[in-house]
Amino acid sequence: MSNSDYLIKATVKKISERLNKTFIGKFEEAANVAQEVPDMLKKEIEDLKDEIIKEAKRLEEIDSDDNLSESIASLNPKVDQSLEKIESIRTYLEKLNELLEK
Repeated sequence: MSNSDYLIKATVKKISERLNKTFIGKFEEAANVAQEVPDMLKKEIEDLKDEIIKEAKRLEEIDSDDNLSESIASLNPKVDQSLEKIESIRTYLEKLNELLEK
């Protein structure tokens, strides 16, 4: 065998070793990340669930506060009259806006 044959064999061998080393390292990294993904997804889902529950409670409190305000308002006839006037003014303004937009 000539020197060029040895150089070609050595080149192929070293390139092959280097590629194997690089790919094995990358495959190990990918395997480690793949093992972490289910835990990361589980944590994100739990966090999302907690946020949804908090938001639902907040909306429920707002709704119950609104219902309380409505029940208190219905106890006072002047408040009822004022609310009726406000509603009629709102309706009138909506109709006026519709006419102006045409």
